[in-house]
Amino acid sequence: MKLQTKLTLFNAISKLVIVVLFVLLLPTLIRNINQNYNDNRLHKQEEKAIVLIQKQGIGAFMENGEPYSSYTLLKDEYISIDTTDGSIGKLDTITQQKRKVEGDTINYRILNRTFKIGKTNYMLEIGKSVSTIGDTDVALQSIALQVLLGMICLTILADLFYSNYILRPLDRIIQTKLIGNKFPNFGSYKKVRTTTSDFQYLDKSIHEMIRTIESAFQKEREFISNASHELMTPISILQSKIENMFQREEITDDVKVRLLEMQKILNRLKSITKTLLLISQIENAQFLKEDTVTIKNLIDDVYNEISIRLEDKGITFKTNIENDTSLPEVNEFLLFNMFFNLINNAIKYNKEGGEIVVKSFIDDNRLIVQIIDTGIGIAAEQIPFIFNRFKKFRQSMEQESFGLGLPIVKSIADFHGIDINVSSALNVGTTFTLRFPGVPL
Repeated sequence: MKLQTKLTLFNAISKLVIVVLFVLLLPTLIRNINQNYNDNRLHKQEEKAIVLIQKQGIGAFMENGEPYSSYTLLKDEYISIDTTDGSIGKLDTITQQKRKVEGDTINYRILNRTFKIGKTNYMLEIGKSVSTIGDTDVALQSIALQVLLGMICLTILADLFYSNYILRPLDRIIQTKLIGNKFPNFGSYKKVRTTTSDFQYLDKSIHEMIRTIESAFQKEREFISNASHELMTPISILQSKIENMFQREEITDDVKVRLLEMQKILNRLKSITKTLLLISQIENAQFLKEDTVTIKNLIDDVYNEISIRLEDKGITFKTNIENDTSLPEVNEFLLFNMFFNLINNAIKYNKEGGEIVVKSFIDDNRLIVQIIDTGIGIAAEQIPFIFNRFKKFRQSMEQESFGLGLPIVKSIADFHGIDINVSSALNVGTTFTLRFPGVPL
């Protein structure tokens, strides 16, 4: 999972937790908000009532000392003024009490206020039905929840865009420094523009690491190339001396046998040296890609050179070229070597009277070539290592091999941008699938 996805997911989950907590607390919050709002409203009504009494006089409300009371048609609000003996002292409170109005007992939120005019103490009561106070709870809860969910969605989108913006330099570092470069040819260093110090440090550290790796690979390539060149001369000299020794009359048969063994070893050493030199030249891009070839012609050339070995083991060789697409800008010599090594391996590790099939087809505008054999197969745990140099496996120990055939194939494939996949089953056979870059149809 990408870092940006993880950050967005974490933000979304954390906000979801906040929403759940808010929903659980919302009824209590709305109830308290409603109650505080109505208490403030009662205080304002109280102030207006006191100002009105002061202007019009208490007599305008209480005739002949009779209490004054008034309530709405639905009895959800009322106001009353009455005299009091003053024993309760000064009072200005809001409490929840029950009142009986025309035979109905109603629970009110009541403001009680005492005041004095002349020598007479009065009690002002302003009440509001508790049921009407809670009428707006559901509506307010719905509005609050909708607003909250809208804000959460907006913040998630904002987090997504911001995390995308802040992590963009990291994506550029990965794309330009790691994925966008052909390992180990990394090219020149280009600084990634970012104001985040962590990414600046990461960019610089990756550059230093890449430079160290590139230097090490370059030294290895130079060593292999130089060693291969240097070894060819003494090997050729030794071969010439051994051949000259065969011409001497005093050489006994026993010595000749030993000389033949030495010559065989030198031939093997020479083969290894040539192979290492070829791999080094491929990896150093010393070959040009100026040829245009077809798979059918390549396979025919390989067959002509290797047909004797097929006959020796009684192996049937079949081709099924559905679309003989031309491959431009390739190196014919290298591609020939690639197919030669693959088919040679298919013969070497095949069974007597076995079969080899080479077929090609187009898939997703890409040329696919498969080389299928009925040989001894490769164990699943060994497949990831078959392209390693000098790697030999138990089932192939009886064969004469130096572990360099498939590494050559891999080097040539990488040089041409060809993907290689291998599937195999022991005692059933092996299939090498070559997926060429996009080609015009």
